[in-house]
Amino acid sequence: MKLNTQQLIESLSRDVPRVGANALAKRIGFGIVGGCLVTTVLVIGVLGVRSDWQLAVLSFSFWMKWTYTVSLGGIGTAFALARLARPISGSLRSLWLLAIPVVMVAGVGIHELATAPPDTWRALWLGRSWIICPWLVLTLAAPIFAGLLWAFRTLAPTRLRLAGAAAGLAAGAWGAAVYCLHCPETSAIFVITWYSLGIILASGAGAVIGPRLMRW
Repeated sequence: MKLNTQQLIESLSRDVPRVGANALAKRIGFGIVGGCLVTTVLVIGVLGVRSDWQLAVLSFSFWMKWTYTVSLGGIGTAFALARLARPISGSLRSLWLLAIPVVMVAGVGIHELATAPPDTWRALWLGRSWIICPWLVLTLAAPIFAGLLWAFRTLAPTRLRLAGAAAGLAAGAWGAAVYCLHCPETSAIFVITWYSLGIILASGAGAVIGPRLMRW
C-alpha cells in the first residue's frame, strides 16, 4: 500500500507517548536540584558553613553574592540551557540579560574602591581566598553539571558545544550560589572577579566535554 506523507507521519506517531507541556523544565529542574543537593552536602561536610552564618545572612555582602550567582544561574538556565536542550534551539539573544547582574555587582565594586583608601584595594580584590575560590566554584559545579548531563540524555540538543557551555555556566553559577554558605569574603570586587572566573571555567569545561557526553 502506498502512503502519502500525512499518512506516514500519522503511522510513525501513532504509538508515541504524549509528552507533558512542562517535561523539559521538570527534567532540567530535577537535574539542577539533585546536583545542588550533592553540592550542598559537599559544602557542609567538607568545607563547612561559615561560623558566623547567623550574622552573615543579615548582611548586604551575603545577599549581594547570592543574588549575583542565582541571577546568573536563573538567566543561564531559562534563556540558554532550556533552549539549547531542544533540537531547534531558537535565538539566544536574551542572554544579554546576563550583563545586568554583572554590571550591578561591578558597580558596587567600583563604589567600594572609590570610597576605600587605595592601600586597601588589593585586599578588597584578593580577599583571603582568591587563589582557591575559582577552583572551588568549578569543583562544586561538577555535581550540578552531572545532573544536567542526566537531564540532557533524554532531551535532544543539536548544538552540543553551546549546550555544554550553557550547562557549565548554569552549573557554575548554581554551584557558586551554594558556595556562599562557606565563603567569608565580603567585597563585591572579589565576587565580580573570582566568582565570575570560576563560572567561566565551568562554562569552558562544559564546552569542551559537552559534545562528547551530550551526543545522542
